[in-house]
Amino acid sequence: MPRDAEATKRRLLDAAAAEFAERGIAGARVDRIAAAAGANKALIYSYFGNKDDLFDAVFHTLVVDTVHDVPIDVDDLPAYAGRLFDRNLSHPLALRLAIWRSLERGEVLADVAAVDRDKIAAIAAGQRDGRVSDRFPAGELLVMITGLSILGAPYLAATDDLQRRRRSVTEAVRMLTGRGKP
Repeated sequence: MPRDAEATKRRLLDAAAAEFAERGIAGARVDRIAAAAGANKALIYSYFGNKDDLFDAVFHTLVVDTVHDVPIDVDDLPAYAGRLFDRNLSHPLALRLAIWRSLERGEVLADVAAVDRDKIAAIAAGQRDGRVSDRFPAGELLVMITGLSILGAPYLAATDDLQRRRRSVTEAVRMLTGRGKP
C-alpha cells in the first residue's frame, strides 16, 4: 500500500503541535512526536528538516494562519475581538505555542509583524476619521484587543461560561474603542 505523504505530514504536524504546546521547543522530543503520529522519526527530518523547522511549520499553521484567518474590521472592533476569542477557543494550542515561541526565541515573526503594522495603520486611520476612539494609541489598542481575546483559551479563564466570557471581551473592546458606554 503506497504511503500518503500529505496525511503523514498532517499527523506529524498535529502530534508536534501537542508536543510543543505541552513541552516547548527545547523540551519536545522528535521520537515522541513520531510515535504519536504513528510515523517513522526519519520522516520528520525528511519532511521538515529538523525539530526547529518542524516547530516553525506548526507555528505557522496554528498561529500565523490565525492572523490571516481573522481579518480586522475597524468599523466593528468588538466583533473582531469576538472572532479572535472564537479562534482561540477552537485552536487552544495556538496561544500556548505563541507563548513558548516568545519564551524560547523572543523574536516576532516578520509576517506577523507586517500584518500587525497593517492592523495598527487601519486602527489609526479609524481614529483619524472618528470611527474609533483615540483614547489609546493604535498599537496599544491592538495589543489590548488581542490580549482580551485570549479569554477564549479554555485553560485561562476562571469561568466555564463561554458566552459570558465572549460577551465580556466584546463589551470591554466596545468600551476601549468608544463604541459603548465608558
